[in-house]
Amino acid sequence: MKLSKKSDYALRAMIYLSMHYKNGAVQIREISAKEKIPQKFLENILLTLRKVGILNSKIGLKGGYELARAPDLITLGEVIRTLDGAIAPIGCVSKMSYKPCSEEVTCVIRGVMMDIRNAITDVLDKITFADMCKRVKDSLEKKEDGVLTYTI
Repeated sequence: MKLSKKSDYALRAMIYLSMHYKNGAVQIREISAKEKIPQKFLENILLTLRKVGILNSKIGLKGGYELARAPDLITLGEVIRTLDGAIAPIGCVSKMSYKPCSEEVTCVIRGVMMDIRNAITDVLDKITFADMCKRVKDSLEKKEDGVLTYTI
């Protein structure tokens, strides 16, 4: 599995929004500047996440985006699937967009790919954005200068 730039940016924006959960809406330009994400690209990503109910948006002076649910109720897997689609390495092991293979019954590769898909989805569907916030906070405690920097 290779994470697309769109999902990479989405995860970074979602962590930022999770870190600001219950502080009100956050403007796109703030997320863009802090996370170094091109604003136009970010607008499309956040709009997609709003359309599927992961984010809410507010219009006006104090407008912007905020999580539609608590960070502990949104997983990395949900966000990645929304933007990239199926997580499976090959179509014949995908749960979301299954594509049959002519050799499926006898293919030994399929079993390995199924194990890989299961391992990846087990992790991505278990880790929430609350978990990611904890990781950010833990990494900050280890830094002497306290600067909010983290990588995914």
